[in-house]
Amino acid sequence: MSNPIFRGAATAIITPMRENSIDYEAYGKLIDWQLNEGINAIVAAGTTGEGSTLTDEEHREVIRYTVERVAHRVPVIAGTGSNDTAYAIDLTRFSCEVGADAMLVVSPYYNKATQNGLIKSFTAIADASDKPIILYNVPSRTGCNILPKTAAALAEHPMITAMKEASGNISQIAELAALTRGKMDIYSGNDDQIVPVLSLGGQGVISVLSNVMPRATVNICNRFFAGDVAGSCQLQLDLLPLINALFSEVNPIPVKAAMAAMGYCEDILRLPLTPMEDANREKLLALMRAQGLIA
Repeated sequence: MSNPIFRGAATAIITPMRENSIDYEAYGKLIDWQLNEGINAIVAAGTTGEGSTLTDEEHREVIRYTVERVAHRVPVIAGTGSNDTAYAIDLTRFSCEVGADAMLVVSPYYNKATQNGLIKSFTAIADASDKPIILYNVPSRTGCNILPKTAAALAEHPMITAMKEASGNISQIAELAALTRGKMDIYSGNDDQIVPVLSLGGQGVISVLSNVMPRATVNICNRFFAGDVAGSCQLQLDLLPLINALFSEVNPIPVKAAMAAMGYCEDILRLPLTPMEDANREKLLALMRAQGLIA
């Protein structure tokens, strides 16, 4: 695509919480820190932001607040996907109205869909949007894989311009790149595959790691784009132990623990998610100490 929504690293940002509410004071400070560290975009109320357990009112307010706090400094991408297409349409329309720059729309989960159902659902959502749509393929969480041929068909829609690819299947991502070249931007949805996806023509990453290390995540992308592929690769490999620790339990459990240790939020999640197990937490904190993130 000649005009990607962003190029580099976007943080799939956590939603700081209190016991029964959103901690907007902490959230605002976290957004400001991310921007000061040079992040290229912010994704609000996605998987890492616990969008699936936010109330409808909270979900909308988190998106509105993010747009207002970011204030056009970088693109804001709103997580508006749902297994209910009608709800996704309503949330997408709302996000357009409050000024989000793009939508991240996950494939339907639990009820899933056929490939034809995916085309009809995503098309209906895109028809309702006046902002670009990033499809989100994460079959390990949804049980529903957006196949490359399906993505290629959807790429014909003028509002469907990108894919966050978190299938983990590099062969599938290569086929996606081949079928959609020039029509759909690709973003890595896995922090351990940033460089491989960039090598296939990807525009960057929608990242969990960048919650904790935004500048380093941006640098992985910037080095690659500058032609320093070896340097980019080395940065990713150096951070691989920390990346693995951030996924040692289901996301966003570890990254919430990490951000709490850094003082950016309380370690509070919505059920059915629970705080990190002690053994995994100690490994994560040791790796964070090694990176100088905590004392």
